[in-house]
Amino acid sequence: MLCLTTGLQTFSIGAFPALLPELGRGAGLADWQLGAVAGAFGFARMLTDLPAGLLMTHHVRRALLAAPVFVLAGVTCLVLGGAFGWLLLGRVLMGAGHTLGMLGALTTILRARADRRLASALGAYEFSAMLGMLGGVTLVGTLPRALAWQTAFVIACSPVLLALVFLRAVLALLPDDGGDRPWFARSAAAVESHVPPGDRATTALAFAAGGAVALAYSTLEQFVIPVRGSREFGLERSGIARLLMLAQLCDTLALLPVGALADRRGTGRVLGVVLLTFAAAVAAIGLGPLPLVVTGCVVFGLSMAGWMLPVGLLRSATPASQVAWRTALFRVFVDGGMFLGPFASGLLGATHPRVLPATLAALLLTVGVVLLGRRARS
Repeated sequence: MLCLTTGLQTFSIGAFPALLPELGRGAGLADWQLGAVAGAFGFARMLTDLPAGLLMTHHVRRALLAAPVFVLAGVTCLVLGGAFGWLLLGRVLMGAGHTLGMLGALTTILRARADRRLASALGAYEFSAMLGMLGGVTLVGTLPRALAWQTAFVIACSPVLLALVFLRAVLALLPDDGGDRPWFARSAAAVESHVPPGDRATTALAFAAGGAVALAYSTLEQFVIPVRGSREFGLERSGIARLLMLAQLCDTLALLPVGALADRRGTGRVLGVVLLTFAAAVAAIGLGPLPLVVTGCVVFGLSMAGWMLPVGLLRSATPASQVAWRTALFRVFVDGGMFLGPFASGLLGATHPRVLPATLAALLLTVGVVLLGRRARS
């Protein structure tokens, strides 16, 4: 049931990128404004990660309940506002809502699953999220081209209303452990005085991998694919949606097998291979012609099947009492990448379009090699 409500809420994430070029043209946005609107989602998540992590320590139920309300408020601002400021506010509210829902779900899973099947459990959660994203972009791609982007976006986001209906069943399964406890746990950030060096290295690699993957993912999906598709290859809404659907379909198909493989072969080893393939995908999509971009979307989707592996790596070095706080801290790095990717792409604009993809490919390659080298020595 938790996976079902997550999938319904992620329809809005999948629907947005294919509509980005139309949104920019309709509002008359410059490239930097377009990047800011795309990146505001990640920026809001980055700012709310730590407060949400402290809230999550005692009040997971409240966070899960508030999540779809924030998302719906954001959708309303996007479709009714029109001006740059309203578009930013809408994306900020959507980002805050998804932070509450995602951290609430992750905290619940990480508390319940600390065994060898953690990667599979995280994979199942990500699988449901990807089904929602795939559903969102599919709806956008199949709607008539004559529909305004606002109408298409509202239709694609409508499953969020169903999430509110099913959320009651989810809350009934969770213990109400909040009671009279403070809303924000003051002691959750306490760091253990004796942390083994191996755990520190594992934690650092988990943070580096999570940030690099998020930076590359947001750059490709939120900016490079829709903007290159529209400007360089002349693709319309349906064509951009097909590229995104191809990546998300490959991601969805590979999610559960990658999680099972990580349980058997080790999260760090599988994550290292995933980062190497991701580097190839970034280079193909950001630097290649259209046929190579299509191939890159396939590899991109397969690589994104390892999205939750850094979380599993982090959990292996995190005591149970620190799960909510450290997961929130990890999300600051991830959502910082979610903001910086499209925002930096917008700033670079048409003058240096190849710089960021080339840099990201090198970064992913480096972190992947370090992970594989560390596993080979252990």
